[in-house]
This record gives sequence, structure tokens and C-alpha cells, in this order.
Amino acid sequence: MVRHLAIVGATGAVGREVCALITESQLRVGRVFLLASKRGAGERIRVFGEDVEVRELTESAFDGVDYAIFTAGAECSRKWVPFAVGVGTVVIDNSSAFRTDSDVPLIVPEINPGDIELHGGIVANPNCSTIILTVPVWPLCRTHPISRIAVSTYQAASGAGAAAMEELRSQTRDLLAGGSIEPGVFPHPIAFNLFSHDSPIGKDGYNAEERKMIDETRKIFHEPSLPITATCIRVPVLRAHSESINLTFERPITPDEVRAILSNAPGVEVVDDVDAGRFPMPVDATGRDSILVGRIRQDVSQPDNRGIELFVCGDQLRKGAALNAIQILKLLSH
Repeated sequence: MVRHLAIVGATGAVGREVCALITESQLRVGRVFLLASKRGAGERIRVFGEDVEVRELTESAFDGVDYAIFTAGAECSRKWVPFAVGVGTVVIDNSSAFRTDSDVPLIVPEINPGDIELHGGIVANPNCSTIILTVPVWPLCRTHPISRIAVSTYQAASGAGAAAMEELRSQTRDLLAGGSIEPGVFPHPIAFNLFSHDSPIGKDGYNAEERKMIDETRKIFHEPSLPITATCIRVPVLRAHSESINLTFERPITPDEVRAILSNAPGVEVVDDVDAGRFPMPVDATGRDSILVGRIRQDVSQPDNRGIELFVCGDQLRKGAALNAIQILKLLSH
């Protein structure tokens, strides 16, 4: 039982999803506190059948709070998470603020639940694209060691929040009506367009999203030197990210073996109907807990049947963020 739970950033896209999923979950929660900036305070959000008023995030907001789920971004987390931990609250942080800290466990419950015992008051929720990658890849590498991962992402507007989703809607309406558009949330037009992920590019040429996928996957898998490369692209999809994954294994593996392993893997649903031409799509992944996996085939460019291609889709707001945080909360509270 969770006596007192705080949701920080409750008025944002992920925060609202946490509120909805915590209601659907079978967790017993005594009282929920919804927290946001001064601008969002006073709004009411339905949780467990009640309209709960959003309070302003202040120093007294964590008094008596057992657990807090932070969904308000890295800047907010850096400021407020240490304070919350200092007054005895255990924090599940959905931002990038603490993910690479060596003393903060980075948890995907289907993969490394045991790492949660190492927490010192903070548990990090991985990047959404990392979760969508690792959930289907992990069951494969448990039986067939992987020597390389190459992934390309097709990331929905939902990854940049509620305002970005609205920008996609409004730009689409304006262009279809013959009007012109000006980017706001994104640096480029998102309607009928795609572009390199809108995060800073480092000296190595990788943007921050690509670097997150590389570093976080290595940490979750406990494989600090695992060869991984990523290319992250923003696409005009409202919700649910897609990824094309190319895997190199240390020994031969067939598509049928991959299907058999993934058919019994937690958090995964195989959608791979060649005859009907039915494979993972964002519209089907939206609102679903599972990561959809299909287009399972041998990579003919790699020798000795050691290469496999996959295409996956996952709801960025659900398993990519809010659901994973709630699963972490269940681990902590049991």
C-alpha cells in the first residue's frame, strides 16, 4: 500500500497519463497529491474517481509524502528531487537528470527489477525510446548474446509534450486549409515533414536523444561496452514511437526462433502477419501497454545468419513513460 503519493508535473502530457494509469492500476493508494507550477495550480484532474485539485510545487509539498513521480523535466527534477529525498520521499524521476548517475538505478521492470534495491532515494525512469528498444531486445539477448545494436527511431510529437501534439494538429489543419505555418515548439514544421530529433548535437555528431539511447541501454543491460548506434528522427505522428532495430548476434539465430522467444516475452506483442501485410503501426500501439514487434526477418547482409531485423512500435506516453513509472512504484511498494 502507498499511503501518500505525489505526482509532480501533473498537468503535462505524461503527468496526466500517470493520473489516468494510476486509476486503472491495482495499486492501493491512500492519498494522491497533484503538483505543478504556479501556472497549473488550481486545475482539477480526476484520479480514483475524484476531481483532485492541483497544488503549486513548494517546499512544503512533500511533507508526509512516501513516493513522488516526477514528470516535469530535468530542470525541475534537479531543483526539487534532492529536496524531496531529503525529507524522506522516494522519487521516481522521469527526466534525464539522474539517469546516468552511477548510484541511481535505471529501471525497466521487465529487465532489471533487482537493481531497484540499490536506490538511495531516487529511481530513474529511462528515456521513452530506450524503453521501447530494450523491452523486446532483452529477451533475445538473454538466450542469444548480442554483439551490436543499430537502431533508427521515428518519434511522435507526444515525445515533446502536449504543446507539441497540439502544434502537429494545428499545423496540419492550417496547411490543409491552404494557410502558412510558423514552427513554435519544434524548430521546423512538423506537419507533413520529418527532421533530425530536436535535441543538441554533441562533438561526436550524435544528438542528445541518440546518446541517451546508447548510454541508457548499456546501463540497463549492464553492458558498458556494448556496441550501439542510433539515429533519432522526429516524424508527423501524434502519439507512439516506432523504431527499426538491426541486431547482430554472436551466433546464428533464425526469425522463427526470434518469434518464439518474443511470443512469450513480458511487455511484448508480436504483430507479424506477412500474408495480411499486418505489422506494428503507431495507430495500433497508441493506448496499448505492450511494445508491438514485427517485420522479423533475417538480415541478408550479415554472414552466418547472425543478423536480425525488427520493427517495433510503443506508446511513448504509456510504456515509454507513465506506465513504466507506475511499474517501478509497484516494485518499490511491495
